[in-house]
Amino acid sequence: MDASRLEKIVKYDAVLVDIVQPIKILSALSWPVEAEAIFLGAWRSGKPKLPVVQLKPQNFSVEIEALEAIQSKCDRVHPLDNLIYKTARSYISAARMLGAIGTPDFSRYSIELYGKPNDIYPTQNWTALDAADFFLNKTDELLGGYVVPPTVSDIPVEVFAVRLQKEIDKFFVDDKVEVIIDPALPSKAIAGASRIRLRAGALYSELDLDQLLEHEAHVHAATMHNGRRQANLGLLSLASPRTTRTQEGIAVMAELMTLSLDIVRLRRIALRIKAIAMALSGADFIEVFTSFLEAGQSEEESYQSTVRCFRGGDVRGKIVFTKDTVYLKGLMEIQAFLAVAIHENRPELVNALFAGRLSIGDVIELAPYFESGFLVGPHYMPHWANDLRTLASALACNAFFTRVDLTHVKLENFIMLEEATATGGV
Repeated sequence: MDASRLEKIVKYDAVLVDIVQPIKILSALSWPVEAEAIFLGAWRSGKPKLPVVQLKPQNFSVEIEALEAIQSKCDRVHPLDNLIYKTARSYISAARMLGAIGTPDFSRYSIELYGKPNDIYPTQNWTALDAADFFLNKTDELLGGYVVPPTVSDIPVEVFAVRLQKEIDKFFVDDKVEVIIDPALPSKAIAGASRIRLRAGALYSELDLDQLLEHEAHVHAATMHNGRRQANLGLLSLASPRTTRTQEGIAVMAELMTLSLDIVRLRRIALRIKAIAMALSGADFIEVFTSFLEAGQSEEESYQSTVRCFRGGDVRGKIVFTKDTVYLKGLMEIQAFLAVAIHENRPELVNALFAGRLSIGDVIELAPYFESGFLVGPHYMPHWANDLRTLASALACNAFFTRVDLTHVKLENFIMLEEATATGGV
């Protein structure tokens, strides 16, 4: 692309970043904190009632029109134009979704952004729902053996915040990411580029510390800060809905690679995918809440998990927020991408993955612009991804281990194997 075209790209980018500032999905869909006490109080009294939460649809017609005007100027043959076009499209869908809160169109736009649990990959024969079932079945077997100790949440939020802040400060040496306690926060934690908010009054575990550090700080906050260092493309600092699947995939991969992804957390992710499938099929809030309880979650956690499915939708079912389908999809895609990038000797793609809020497709399409210097590499990299020698080793081993058929393998087989080896049988 010539210099004049690049200049126009930079201009379109700046305009887009300004337009989308009011389009905040999660804050628009947040439920009031007091709704939890009302619902659980009725549940515990034996008279459960569907929550009554009135979220107001938002009118972004001006923003949609402005984003469509930008799209009309983009030549999709060129990767940078195409990136701006796709980002605008993503925010248009998000804006229309927020304008359709409580209606069937809300689910339609949510599915455009995040997909649904039973989407099938073109080159595979499984879905996120299949993955969720697999992980739940395997972890049921482990938990059924009573060999996995429960995760104890006994750290007060005030103590937890101090510890988390100390670890974050070690990583963000050139920026400030502040940990704050928020009395109005409905979930246990949420992260932005400059703040990680914790829920007032909540108790946290040691594993929560590792998970929040690796997931929220070292991935989500880091990619936002890295995106802010892109002088030519400010949109790489945006939490664009189209990048959510990749971002959550990296974040869950980070938990897995650092041994922070415990069995309870894995089950929680899988159960949410199952819950979205139930709700899309017509299960109401109480039925989904009950499914979480039956799976072993506490009343408080079951409520929070159920809210994630129904925020912006209809508590009677069918109209659902499908965002939580992206976690397992993203994890599988990131695992495959990293393995293929290393196999094809493209280590620079792994590095670029962290240079801002990007999708996997963006990383591949924008590779020439990283090479030319129009885009810069990441300032902050999580330690597990920073050394390709150890990352490649882990991915190579995992790729082979998935080929091992354990269907007929019992513990007793290992005793027999030793004897067979000693006598020349294997």
